[in-house]
Amino acid sequence: MRLTIILRTMELVKTTRRLQRRLNVRNASDQHLAGIEEKKKPLNTDKMFKIGFFGGGKMAQALAKGFIRAGLSKGDLIVASCLPNDVGSIENFKEIGSKTVFNNSAVIDHGDILILAVKPQVVPIILPELKNCSKLLLSIAMGISISSLEKALPKGTPVIRVMPNTPALVGCGATVFSRGTSAGNKEAEIVKKLFSAVGFCEEVSENLIDPVTALAGSGPAYVFMMIEALADGAVKMGLMRDLAYKLAAQTVLGAGTMVRETNIHPGQLKDDVASPAGSTITAIHQLEKHGLRAAVIAAIEAATLRCKEINLILEKAK
Repeated sequence: MRLTIILRTMELVKTTRRLQRRLNVRNASDQHLAGIEEKKKPLNTDKMFKIGFFGGGKMAQALAKGFIRAGLSKGDLIVASCLPNDVGSIENFKEIGSKTVFNNSAVIDHGDILILAVKPQVVPIILPELKNCSKLLLSIAMGISISSLEKALPKGTPVIRVMPNTPALVGCGATVFSRGTSAGNKEAEIVKKLFSAVGFCEEVSENLIDPVTALAGSGPAYVFMMIEALADGAVKMGLMRDLAYKLAAQTVLGAGTMVRETNIHPGQLKDDVASPAGSTITAIHQLEKHGLRAAVIAAIEAATLRCKEINLILEKAK
């Protein structure tokens, strides 16, 4: 009788512990889901930003859509200057409820925050139009230094050089920024708020902007090429192209997330996949024979040097 009571008591304790574990897991799951839902909500801000873009190309469109998705601005609070024959850009801004204009003065009058989003060679053409404007200017123009911008603007104009990339469109951007001599903490906070809402954002010294441009600014193009090549290889070996693209894209996304979230060295993660005498290490050998890593390193170096070269060319042209 006594043994029966003891056994029943032990079983009751085990049952209680199982229920407690399930409850803890459920609570943790609920908290995790609540966190996900919270991340989906637009970022609360004291006000919507009125933004003016000089240039309406792909990067300007990505940022405009990203800011709207994040709840930091609205379509009718964004204005972009475009060329009259740039029908594609005009239509894309129209779709998000934004106005496009054919002169930069309208952008200056509209925006509290002005974003210089034109090709580097166009910057010297636009800067004279800003000679009397002292609004916050964010420049995403490749290779244009802060000093080059500040020389052409009224003294005391807050200037911040920003290097984003196009995945900002889907909330996965990688952005760095460097502030000019008249840009203080208030201006830096605005940039941080805008670009953190569309991905990762961090402040760096200006001397790092060019290599960041080569890595994160141009990087999506390299990755798109890799996805295309992975899919082509799979198609060659019999996969349907639609499935090949989905698998390749998801593989790149998953690998990148693992590097970011685990903080484990990429080399270690690679080793974990490469089993002895397996298919992965055999494929890695092929990539090494064809100089994959050397080619990527050389690409980053070439892109960085090109950024510096463009800035020198523009400096000499003044």
